[in-house]
Amino acid sequence: MTAKKVEIVVAPKPAHFVGDGFRVHNFIPGVQGLDMKRMDPFIMLDYNSKFHFNGSERPRGVGVHPHRGFETVTIAYQGKVEHHDSAGGGGIIGEGDVQWMTAAKGVLHKEYHETEWSKKGGIFQMVQLWVNLPAKDKMSCPKYQAIENGSMERVDLGENGLVEIIAGEYNGHKGPAETFTPLNMMNAKLKAGGKAEFSFPAHFNTAALVIEGSITVNGEEKAASDHLVLFKNEGEAFSIEAHEDSIVLIISGEPINEPIYPHGPFVMNSREEIKQAFEDFNTGKFGYLED
Repeated sequence: MTAKKVEIVVAPKPAHFVGDGFRVHNFIPGVQGLDMKRMDPFIMLDYNSKFHFNGSERPRGVGVHPHRGFETVTIAYQGKVEHHDSAGGGGIIGEGDVQWMTAAKGVLHKEYHETEWSKKGGIFQMVQLWVNLPAKDKMSCPKYQAIENGSMERVDLGENGLVEIIAGEYNGHKGPAETFTPLNMMNAKLKAGGKAEFSFPAHFNTAALVIEGSITVNGEEKAASDHLVLFKNEGEAFSIEAHEDSIVLIISGEPINEPIYPHGPFVMNSREEIKQAFEDFNTGKFGYLED
């Protein structure tokens, strides 16, 4: 098995607000070298690094908006997020939980700070990924997976820490998320000095986001908190070692290798399909959701 080497280590770009509740650094597709084609099937990655929100009686967030053609994956590290969609999905995403929403042929949804958490405020930290769907599944029925932290498969690494699997497989253990294409998503929670080994197919697009702490990759490349490590599409195996107690989000997925045609909240395969998405949205085919 050959080494999967680091291509680049990316510092976070200046943050911007999505709605009034999510202060995010965009990595995919906003950073050069991390465009949708290069990172396929991961077509968007917004990272809300640690940010303190003051208490508010009106929960901050994003109002009703549509999606079609992909999935949104929201991982809460600190704080709580509430979600509702026009397909009947929804709930509260607590710390450590994951919301996996398949927009597919179209949903309306809204997401915001959970009501009781919002009243008190506090440190908020989360990741939202958009995962593309293959053409054959873009017009399938929407669905919603509420993945509680306690339902995730864990691999004990002893004095090194543990790996918490959201999707895919690690050392023969599988995560609970159902996916349309082969992909892996997991949190490596390492103790200071702890080390973990990973292996994914060479052609899978693979990256690691340092949520907490700092790490060294393959004994060579250092990455600080809030930095993203992109791996080359050659070799399979890599290691991460924590300089301090650290949390690292690992993502690796097989490219779908189909045309990607994004426009706002829709990601399809052609301009004609985007026009149809807007027409369907404007004629109410995405259902109804009160703002």
